[in-house]
Amino acid sequence: MFTRVANFCRKVLNREESETPEVLMQPKITIIPREQHTISRKDISENALKVLYRLNKAGYEALLVGGGVRDLLLGARPKDFDVTTSATPEQVRKLFRNCRLVGRRFRLAHVMFGPEIIEVATFRGHHELHDSDRTTSQLGQNGMLLRDNIFGSIEEDAQRRDFTINSLYYNAADFTIRDYVGGLQDLQEGIIRLIGDPETRYREDPVRMLRAVRFAAKLNMTISPETAEPIPRLASLINDVPPARLFEESLKMLQAGYGYRTYQLLCQYQLFQPLFPAIARYFTEQGDSPMERIITRVLKNTDSRLQNDLRVNPAFLFAAVYWYPQQEMAQKIAHEGGLTWFDAFSLAMNDVLDEACRSLAIPKRITTIIRDIWQLQLRLSRRQGKRAWKLMEHPKFRAAYDLLEMRAEAERNPELQRLTQWWGEFQAATPPAQKDMLNQLGDDSPARRRRHRPRRRAPKREGNS
Repeated sequence: MFTRVANFCRKVLNREESETPEVLMQPKITIIPREQHTISRKDISENALKVLYRLNKAGYEALLVGGGVRDLLLGARPKDFDVTTSATPEQVRKLFRNCRLVGRRFRLAHVMFGPEIIEVATFRGHHELHDSDRTTSQLGQNGMLLRDNIFGSIEEDAQRRDFTINSLYYNAADFTIRDYVGGLQDLQEGIIRLIGDPETRYREDPVRMLRAVRFAAKLNMTISPETAEPIPRLASLINDVPPARLFEESLKMLQAGYGYRTYQLLCQYQLFQPLFPAIARYFTEQGDSPMERIITRVLKNTDSRLQNDLRVNPAFLFAAVYWYPQQEMAQKIAHEGGLTWFDAFSLAMNDVLDEACRSLAIPKRITTIIRDIWQLQLRLSRRQGKRAWKLMEHPKFRAAYDLLEMRAEAERNPELQRLTQWWGEFQAATPPAQKDMLNQLGDDSPARRRRHRPRRRAPKREGNS
């Protein structure tokens, strides 16, 4: 204990006053009383309030924090509520039987109320001020925080959060809002501002670059210049993030109702390439290739469906955005290997999805659906006999048809457009009308014409008289 105290004193005394880091400076707190803000307890989850009240009753400080407070102040409905407290994760678990501890990088408590999970985090402290071991805090060679289980005060916790608008606290005990970093003003002005030195914070956790873009798109805000400047330079750090975490982040960005705006910002800040290298290499200067057109169409379509409370499937999104890289790969394999198109198509599916999974760790349950949608693209042109009815019985037929329709629009191909129109009419037709369409299709098919073509009779030989 004496050695730790001596080391701490030595660190503090050796620092010159001009080099005092921001983390040592006490933040100036702004307390907004109940009558000056719009948050009401009736808008807060009952389960979140139960967690707050029980922690307070047990003698711990506990407040709502993060996106829930931010969204309530903006007049939006939060999708979840996070609690921060002076209690350690183990102390939280003792208070709640329906609690489990999760996380390695930062230990969290999840208090479960059926489908709703209230995430409870202990106040974070500054790891620079602690003589900690590898079990509590660990920094990688590139500056990334590999482990960060350092606990502190609420003032330190406010500075350890990522953006000022996410560092607002609601105290259910006295109904006040606490602002330690100027988050309320940034929220009113529509500014996404990182807390602390941007480059250091991005190196600690490169996902913060993706979160900056996501919040700017979601909240229709502007990223402050000092927060935005390092992003293109540090975009390659995304490659150091575990692919499974990037997959979850990609769904938050592209399947939350503001995917097209997020896509534009990802391209602007050069973050799209490390997430989707198999796609980014086919971008054109004009931005008007069939692949780029289909990405725009599928993202706008996804946003529209979500805004109308319709379901979306990430498999369809990935099937659409990776379709043209898969086609390019199939053509390359067929040309270089001398394989049939079907064999080249199958090998290309494997290659493209393997590369995609190295970046995003797309689960097998999703890649299986992607393969089904792609393989159906080869079958949609073969409609004779009973094939059309059998295709419509396939579980992924509708998704395959939607991709066909997007391809026809993106490629502006008359043949694909006629095929799309036929399938659209066939789905809406009655069974007798469907049968007529198939009969007409059979009569017009080349094979049918060859079959009904009258045979040429050999000329009669003239006998010798």
